[in-house]
This record gives sequence, structure tokens and C-alpha cells, in this order.
Amino acid sequence: MALTRQQIADLMPDASKVESDKPQMESSLHYHQLALLVTCLEWWWRDRQDFFIGPSLTIFYSRQQLKTREFSGPDFFLVKDTVKRPRRSWVVWEEEGRYPDLIIELLSDSTAEVDRHLKKQFYHRRFRTPEYFWFSPEDLELAGFQFRCRHYQPITPNQAGQLWSSVLGLYLGVHQRQLRYFTAEGQLVSTPQEAAFQAQSLVERERERAERERERAERLAAQLKALGIEPLA
Repeated sequence: MALTRQQIADLMPDASKVESDKPQMESSLHYHQLALLVTCLEWWWRDRQDFFIGPSLTIFYSRQQLKTREFSGPDFFLVKDTVKRPRRSWVVWEEEGRYPDLIIELLSDSTAEVDRHLKKQFYHRRFRTPEYFWFSPEDLELAGFQFRCRHYQPITPNQAGQLWSSVLGLYLGVHQRQLRYFTAEGQLVSTPQEAAFQAQSLVERERERAERERERAERLAAQLKALGIEPLA
């Protein structure tokens, strides 16, 4: 017997109306860390419109999970090659079956063991997410894994203790007790505020350099006049 529209709607609610179930961050440290990850990557890719960052959003991946809500979602996830637009949650069947390309979990006392074991297995077996990282804003524990040969293989840190992400084309590493992005050359990826400060500092340095040049030219002109030489205009 064919199902009516109402029966279908009862089985599968309108995914566009589904709200995220992700709980709040554990502490202000976790909140600021999450905001930093989102803000820096948005700024670094400010000219791109082909990605979506899910900051503490639920991922709905099956009808059963939509009903039971047994999985809320990661702290941070990235999907590339998609349309950059606001979403209330990430609904896999509404996104051409796309799962995250990269996930970062922020460890806390209440979630650390789950993040290190159960979620790692889940992202490996169910999502097959290419890269998975975790970071503790409290004790600075950082680890990363890449999906290779049907398993998660640990990412070997470089000499600075940073982990390379092929998905991002950037390193992830600790700077001033925060997880930050670094370029392949080791340059820190700035926040918009840091970039504005750097630009202002550059303007100030240029202004100071021009002022020093002006003062030097005035001293030279004064010295030439003292010798009876009229400086060229």
C-alpha cells in the first residue's frame, strides 16, 4: 500500500526545519577555542564560497538517528566543495550524501574518553571522515588521524609539534595555549583582528620611516646651506 504524504512526513520530518541538538560548550575556554577555529578559517578562506563550517552543529545521517537523536555532532566540522550558506544543522541526505571532510573535537573531563575512542571509531566506520583531530584547551593535548588503507593512521607531528592537514592545506598546532592554523611555511594564520592590527602596524612603520626620511633630508639641506650650497628643490 502506497504511503500518503502525511505518513511520509511522519516518517521523515522536513529536514530543513530540523534544529541542532548539540549542547553548549563545556567552558569559556572551549567556547573561545571554537570561535577561534571558525573565525580564523573563515578569514583565511574569505574569498571562497565552496565550504561549510559546522561549529557545534548536529549532523543528521539517518532516519533512525533523526528520531532517536542519539548522536548530537562534533564540536567543529568542515565540508568542502559545497555551498556556503547558513544551516540549522547538517542533514546528510539533503546534502547529496556528504559527510564531513574534517572533524575536530575539543576534549573535556566529561567527553575525553568518548572522543578518543567511541567517537573516533564512529567517525571512522560510519562517516569515513578523512581527517579527525582532538584538542584539549585545558592541558593542550593534540592528536590527529588520517583515513588511510581503511583505517585511521596517526599524523606525525613536525619539529614544531604541528600536525599537517591535507584537507585544510594547513598545519594545526598550539600557539599561546590555543589551537591555531599555520601555513606550510610555518606562518600563523591570523584572526581578522590580528590582521587589522598587523596592517595598522605596517602603516605606522611606513609613516615613521617616511618621517625619518623627511628629517634626514632636512638635516642634509641644513648642512648644505651651512656650507653655502643651495640644495636642489
